[in-house]
Amino acid sequence: MTEHHTRAELFRSLHTPGSPLVLVNAWDAASARIVAAAGARAVATTSAGVAWSLGAPDGDALGRDAAVDLVRRVAAAVSLPVSADIESGYGATPAEVGATVRAIVAAGAVGVNVEDARRDAGPPLRDVADQCARIAAVRAAADAAGVPLYVNARIDTFLGGAGGVDETVARASAYLTAGADGIFVPGVVDPATIRDLVAAVPAPVNVLAGPGAPTVSELARLGVARVSLGSSVAEAAYGVARRAADEALGAGTYGALADALDYGALNALMR
Repeated sequence: MTEHHTRAELFRSLHTPGSPLVLVNAWDAASARIVAAAGARAVATTSAGVAWSLGAPDGDALGRDAAVDLVRRVAAAVSLPVSADIESGYGATPAEVGATVRAIVAAGAVGVNVEDARRDAGPPLRDVADQCARIAAVRAAADAAGVPLYVNARIDTFLGGAGGVDETVARASAYLTAGADGIFVPGVVDPATIRDLVAAVPAPVNVLAGPGAPTVSELARLGVARVSLGSSVAEAAYGVARRAADEALGAGTYGALADALDYGALNALMR
């Protein structure tokens, strides 16, 4: 068994309802090493943070090659399992999504997030049959590579205002049948709704957390198996950059930098 295969099996085992895997999403090698040094059990990328760091907007605007290269650098930077947010798959067709996954797996990832949101002028979510074909292509590409990739199917019903619990559960059932391993439902923070989703979805449930969301311990009691911080850490980091710029160019002071990581400590993480 290869080290890649072993990391994939480890990552899969970390999705335990009631004892959630907490993912502080990274966007480059430095943020990945910071997260790892804090005691994380795995590292996941944030598509938004990755895109912003590479000069592109989030929402399927980043090219496949750039996304894959970033995942390769993150995977090389840490010894932990790495899961990659591949947005809609960086491809218009299931075959192209499969090609993305082959490249992502070759880059060292052991998990992917693939979402059903659309970025064109059509409905907010992809047709279920279309998304199932894309997920099936993800599964087939991973299986052909011999890696038990954890496929986390993101359902944007709540973020996109395209349905509630019933629609989410129906999509989850279809996506699991197509080859997904877990279900990610960003945009839901109400404990009762989370409890209903956990009870109705026969797979590990992932929620997006941040200010205003239940704590990790509360989510554990609700049966959640995975908690992601998504783009919020990158947003906070860029918020510091904005405040520092405004302050230095305005008042000429430097208070926004008071809580910065020590240069020596950060530089040591890169060795």
